[in-house]
Amino acid sequence: MSLNKTELVAKVAAETGQSQAAVSAVLDGLFSAVSETVAKGGKVSIPGWLSFEAVDTAARTGRNPRTNETINIPAGKRVKVSVGSKLKAAVK
Repeated sequence: MSLNKTELVAKVAAETGQSQAAVSAVLDGLFSAVSETVAKGGKVSIPGWLSFEAVDTAARTGRNPRTNETINIPAGKRVKVSVGSKLKAAVK
């Protein structure tokens, strides 16, 4: 089973008794706050559930799988998402 945003909003609204518009606004605010914080180099942590942070990646040499040609991949940033203990326990 997977949920898209619309289905997630409907499920949370049903479980909390809030309107779907209110839940959608809260989720949009959450995603915006996480994006802004991580983009500025900060870390967002929801203890037991998830944490988000930007990490630097080193420059490296890669290989084009189609032509087998060696290419240089520049240094950059990526987002690291770590799973907390409550989410791990829920999956087991």
